[in-house]
Formats: sequence, C-alpha cells, structure tokens
Amino acid sequence: MAGDIKQGLKEGLPHPLGATWDGKGVNFALFSAHATKVELCLFDHEGKRELERIVLPEYTDQIFHGWLPDLGPGQVYGYRVHGPYEPENGHRFNPNKLLLDPYARAHVGELVWDPAVFGYTIGHPDEDLSFDERDSAPFVQKSVVVDANFDWKGQPRRNPIPWDRTVIYETHVKGYTKLHPKVPEHLRGTYGALASKDVLEHIKRIGVTSIELLPIHSFVNDSQLLEKGLTNYWGYNTIGFFAPDPRYAWEPEQSLREFKEMVAGIHEAGLEVILDVVYNHTAEGNERGPTLSFKGIDNASYYRLLPDQKRFYINDTGTGNTVNVSHPRVIQMVTDSLRYWADETHVDGFRFDLGTILAREPNGFDNRSGFLKACSQDPTLGTVKLIAEPWDCGPGGYQVGEFPPGWAEWNDKSRDTFRDFWKGAATASALAPRLLASPAEFDNQGRKPWACVNFLTAHDGFTLNDLVTYSEKHNEANGEDNKDGSSDNRSDNYGVEGPTDDPAIQAVRARQIRNMLSTLLLSQGTPMLVAGDEFARTQNGNNNAYCQDSDISWVNWNIEEKGESLIRFVSRLSALRHRFPILRRNRFLTDAYNEELDIKELTWANANGGEMQPGDWDGAQCFGLILDGRAQPTGIRKRGEDATLLLVFNAWHDLVEFTLPAVTGQHWKLLIDTNLSEEEEEREDAVFAPGNTYGVTGRSFLMFELVAGDAP
Repeated sequence: MAGDIKQGLKEGLPHPLGATWDGKGVNFALFSAHATKVELCLFDHEGKRELERIVLPEYTDQIFHGWLPDLGPGQVYGYRVHGPYEPENGHRFNPNKLLLDPYARAHVGELVWDPAVFGYTIGHPDEDLSFDERDSAPFVQKSVVVDANFDWKGQPRRNPIPWDRTVIYETHVKGYTKLHPKVPEHLRGTYGALASKDVLEHIKRIGVTSIELLPIHSFVNDSQLLEKGLTNYWGYNTIGFFAPDPRYAWEPEQSLREFKEMVAGIHEAGLEVILDVVYNHTAEGNERGPTLSFKGIDNASYYRLLPDQKRFYINDTGTGNTVNVSHPRVIQMVTDSLRYWADETHVDGFRFDLGTILAREPNGFDNRSGFLKACSQDPTLGTVKLIAEPWDCGPGGYQVGEFPPGWAEWNDKSRDTFRDFWKGAATASALAPRLLASPAEFDNQGRKPWACVNFLTAHDGFTLNDLVTYSEKHNEANGEDNKDGSSDNRSDNYGVEGPTDDPAIQAVRARQIRNMLSTLLLSQGTPMLVAGDEFARTQNGNNNAYCQDSDISWVNWNIEEKGESLIRFVSRLSALRHRFPILRRNRFLTDAYNEELDIKELTWANANGGEMQPGDWDGAQCFGLILDGRAQPTGIRKRGEDATLLLVFNAWHDLVEFTLPAVTGQHWKLLIDTNLSEEEEEREDAVFAPGNTYGVTGRSFLMFELVAGDAP
C-alpha cells in the first residue's frame, strides 16, 4: 500500500490550504515561509500507528503541496516540518515533533503532556535553546480528512435576525445540558443535546434570538490545570481554528457532522448561532510551551516576536503568545476560518475574544488594520454578526467604541454602571447614557445603537444571583488561594455573605435581580443574557470558573418556584422589548424637540413629575425616562410602534413618592413593578391618573404605558 501511494503521488495544487478530498484522492497544502521540507505522515484510523511518511513534492508561493490517490475521509495525518532550529532568530523547526494541520477540519486524540511534546529538552542547561530529538507522535492530537458534504435539507444558509430584534444568550455547549433532565443521559453535554426540543423551547420562551457559544474550536487542557485535577472548561486555549472540538460530540470522529446537525436544529427553531472565537493566541504558549502546530510550521510568521529578541514572544494576551495578524498569510488563515464556519457550517456570527489584538498593528491599535479591512470588504463576513470584546492587556488595549462601522462591541461601561446604580454607588447622570446605548462611544460614523452590546454578567465573573449574594469572590475551588479572578465585582450581599433564610434579605436580592434584568432588556442597544441568570443560577460565589468542569459551572435545572417566577418575568421583559419598537430603536434617541410633531422622543422626568433640570441630576437616585414612540418616520405602523412609555428607576433604599407626568385625556397603565408579585402586577385596575403619585418602593423599577381614556 505504501508503495502504491508514493507511486501515485502528484504535485497537486497550492490551494485550498489544508487537506481537501475530491472523491479520488486528497490534496494537501501547507504554508511555511521558512521551512526547507515538509513530510506528510499518515496514521491508522485511531491515530496510534504511523504508517507512512511522504515528502510533499512541490513548493509554490511559500506553500508545500501534493496530491495522493485513494485517500479519503477518515484518514488521520500530521506533518513533520524541516528547517532551521534557531530560536534566537525566531525559528523553531523540529521534525521530531508531529504537527497539526492549521486548516484541519477535524482532530482525533488528546494531548498527553509528555516531555516529548516540547521542541526543546526540559531541564537542559540551555533551556529552550536546546533541541529535543524525541518523537512526539504518540502524545499529540492528529488531523483528520473530512467529507464536507452535508444534507441541509433545503435549509437556507442562514436567516439572519435583524440587529434591533437581537437578544443574545451566552452559554457553554457541555455545561448547559450536562444536568438537563429532559435530555437523554448519553447525549448530555454534546452538540446534539443543545439542539434538542426541550432545550430550544426554553431558550425561545425567554425571548432569546441568538445563542452565543463559548469556544468550540479544538482546544488544549493546560498541564498545570490537569495536575490539580482541573480542566480548561471555558476552552479559551485554541489549537485548531477549523476543527470543532471532539469532546462535545457523541461520536468524536463525527464531530463536524454533529456540529452541523446542531446548527441545523437551532436554525430550524428560528434561532441564530454565534461562536466565541479565539484568534488572539494559541495553546502553544511562550518559548517554554509545547510544539503542537504553528510553532513548528513557521514560528516567525504565525507569532508576534520581540523585534530585538526573537527568541521571546510578545504577550499582549496574558497567555504567553500573540497571533501575528499583521502577516498576510495569518490574516488569510483567520478570515478563511471565519468564512469556513459561516459558509460551510452556517453559523450566523462571531464574538472575538480580546478583539483589540486583531486590530493592533506595530504602531498600536488601528481600526483600519489589515484584519479589520479584510473583514469589511469580505462578501461573506459583511453579512454575519461581528462582535468585539474591545480590550486586552496589551498597550492601548482598551478600545470600547473604537471599532469600525459594521461591528458590535461588548460594553463593560454599561455593565459597571448598571451594577453601580442599583447598589447605590452611581447616580442618574451615570445611568442615563447607558440606557440610550452609550451614544458618546457609539454614535459616530453612522453606527447604530445595536453596536452597543449591553450585559450584566458574562462567563467570566459572578452570575447574576451571586452578584446580589456575595460581596467577595469565593474561588477556593480553583486551587489558587482565592487570588484569581477580579476583585472589582461591584456586588453586594445586602447583609449576609452567601445564602440566607432571612426573608427581608431574600426580598431585596430578588428585587435587585429583577431591577437589573429590567434595565438590561429595556435599554437601547443589544442585550446579552448569560445562561441560567433567568432563573438565578449560582456558582457559589466563584467568579472565575474557567477551570471548573463540574457542577460549579454546569447549569442546574432543578428550578424551584422562585426560579420559575423569574423565568416568567424575563419572558415578560423580552416580550415587552419585542412589542415596543421604541425600546429598540434603530437610531440613537435624542431629547430634541420635534416641532412638526410637537413632541420629544425622550424626556427625563424627576420624582415630582416634571422634566429633569440641570440641578436635578446631582445625586439623583430616583428618576424617570419617558419614551414617545410617535417620534418616528411616517408609514404603516404596527401595534405598539407609537406607544409612549414611562420607565422609573429608584436605586434609593427607601420609598419615593413619584408623581406620574401629567397628560390630558390619558392615563398610565402599570406594566412592571419589581416590588409586586405577578398577581399584583396583573390587576385589571392597575391604571393611574396623570398627576397622581405612585409609591415607588426602595430599590425597584417600574414601567408604565400611556393609554387613552381617563383612569377609573
């Protein structure tokens, strides 16, 4: 067989990169600007035994390539790349190390942290300058040739949700269904489980439109975590930008097919799929990290190295290395990856971890960087949702509001202000712009309010329940003496650290959760919920559960009545957001007077029912926001489009007598009062005459709709 394969070897093509099956054989193409030779290594089905080594016969435009007959889907392979081992010049070629194909569509096996996976000899006096001759093949993951064909059964590539109707739901493939009682036990924690009927019905029930998945690209478990009996649960340690991680598949060798089936199922339910992607660094770490792929293929091209000390890596990510997206072939790899997931697996968008790095050129952050320009002109990437995490730990790394048109961004200013206001640490003047999608940051260059992604919590940090239950982090289970994770949580326990039976504390905590959810879902911009916050999931005070593949991180579906009540509340909030377009206007609202309509689309109201004056803002913790839906372009209007709403925010700890603004011939109908039970809120006679006062309980949120007729 080996002889037959070599005899049929042809030059093949330098494109597409990766391993491409054409029905008769497989074309292999690998970029390396500095290698001298590339050996293709073929393995048995399980990746245990190396069967053959074949030198790729041609080199075109810095791409090694060759075509082999009679190979097809399921073939396991890897590369051994020859070249100079000169760490001081940025080169770390070592053909003793089997390397993953950067373009591999699937991986098999798991990394075993044996000394052989390092390009240098651990413990050698010259450290990483030494050269290790041990074969790493028995200990590393391998690449797999895939069959890209998939029957989408006539389903369109995507059916995008308009940005102004988008509600994002951040979750983890495994953790979301690992404990779900209605998912068959053998499927829990898999791609298939996430697309199951009961799971999707819950997500739709709470008004979510778009599921954002924590990283599903193939990733590596850090050795230091494994030594502690922990894992890299979140998955921000990527080693394969084209391969879905097989640990989330029921049949690992079918990970790509199962991922596509998941996407098809989610789309069938009318929802979108957004991937959290990590193109800023890889799992290979710094000069003392393993040699698994990029480092051994062309270290000097794939990574940013210190200009005057190329032995060392620029570490703008805090993880040891930084992907060099200034290099044209690396930009190509990233954009090829994005297009692959969008075109071939039909995902609807991407959230970019430490997105600032992707726009950092040698002179710093540039919102016209090569990568951002590549995205802006791309016919595929211009049609999907692009969301940046606009910060990193590098120089000039905080860039909220600075990404170009077409991008949305996580807005931590909203997160911090929402939290501060409701715990009494910020006033109305701080909260007001956050309710309007932070126009100072985002209202430029024709950007829309949806570009501001508002959130209360994310995967990193407290859950919403823990935000009102713990004043301090409790990360002891992470094995770092509670030193990891942020100490700036802007949280409050309201009297007792942790769970309590005190009904008064329980009441204020429950109300604060509802206050913050109301603020999030009824503000301008794009809201993002975190899975489980809709029924007050807890991580027992752990605000950095990145290493907890356990019931600390897994969503607990044992939902008591309090949780069910909160689910119903979130569903109501989402329904109100979808019902009233003024809550999700596709342009920035202003308080300018419209002479033609004789109205203002927004008015800030003080507790006396009058318009806020400059002096009213100082120290104010109770105020109102009137939104007039009539201030919009003319045309056919649907139900709710011309509604006038009053939102009242009271972060003061005591009762405030709030005078409802006077409007002739109409009355205010109560829609939300976070201090009332569901039964009390739904009273048929919950209407109030303008000019009357309403007792706003301390730390509570209210929402009214202006309706015709006099109050009873």
